[in-house]
Amino acid sequence: MTLPSGEQIELTLGEQRAVVVEVGGGLRTYSAGGRDVLRGYGVEEMCSGGRGQVLVPWTNRIEDGAYELDGQRLQLALTEPAQRNAIHGLVRWAVWSVADREPSRVVMEHLLHPQPGYPFVLALSVEYVLSEQGLRVTTTGTNVGARPCPYGCGAHPYLTVGTETVDTTVLRSPAATVLRSDERGIPRDSAPVEGTEFEFRSGRSISPVRLDHAFSDLERGEDGLACVELSDPQGERGLTLWLDESYRYLMLFTGDSLPDVARCSLAVEPMTCAPNAFRSGDGLVRLESGEKFAASWGISPA
Repeated sequence: MTLPSGEQIELTLGEQRAVVVEVGGGLRTYSAGGRDVLRGYGVEEMCSGGRGQVLVPWTNRIEDGAYELDGQRLQLALTEPAQRNAIHGLVRWAVWSVADREPSRVVMEHLLHPQPGYPFVLALSVEYVLSEQGLRVTTTGTNVGARPCPYGCGAHPYLTVGTETVDTTVLRSPAATVLRSDERGIPRDSAPVEGTEFEFRSGRSISPVRLDHAFSDLERGEDGLACVELSDPQGERGLTLWLDESYRYLMLFTGDSLPDVARCSLAVEPMTCAPNAFRSGDGLVRLESGEKFAASWGISPA
């Protein structure tokens, strides 16, 4: 029997365990000390809700699936038809291959060929590494075609600290600005989080806030990393998701609109570009022929 997510690549180091999958090159599970760090999905399930998926060559949504590059209008398939958007890139359901593998490390690769709406060629790799500090994920995109191409990358992990719902989970977010979106999920303006329900910089319980928002202006440490911290109400379990300087945006999603993930965990999505970046240009990378772009994020369980 062929599994819905294809080959299962298990990584282990001490009490840490992660499973990377062939379909989409994503992260199906990650646990530490016998406890789930991600709310993943079963080995006999098809991924739903974007759980653990790789988002390339754009993150989040493109309004009407349409954009322009160098005077050419391009039209992508509307993969979120109810909202008339193209969502989460082109590689979530593609077959990836194992390029290099060790007990605690794997490199997944995929060659994205030209297609309607994205007539470019990208060589993609995602490296997953377990260390004593936790999990590190590095995504690299290389333009191996003749033309410049628009590029962004992200990931879609759902994090848990063992609470039954995220309502009691304590969240500390480094974001100073929230992007305010319309009913289609397209940002229309932005505002400071100070004095709003989206102010989590000092840390507080998520309830009763419904989060499906992108954020920017991320506070960073001297090491250049921005950190999102989650903990249970007693402070007995916690984790940190960090983003390097290539990730300028962050999506927080409590999953209220999706029955299979609704408020059971918090999606913390690193994004190099903003939603709708193919149209707005916010954070969008223009990769020239032969140019590459790498970005890293990771999870450190407490």
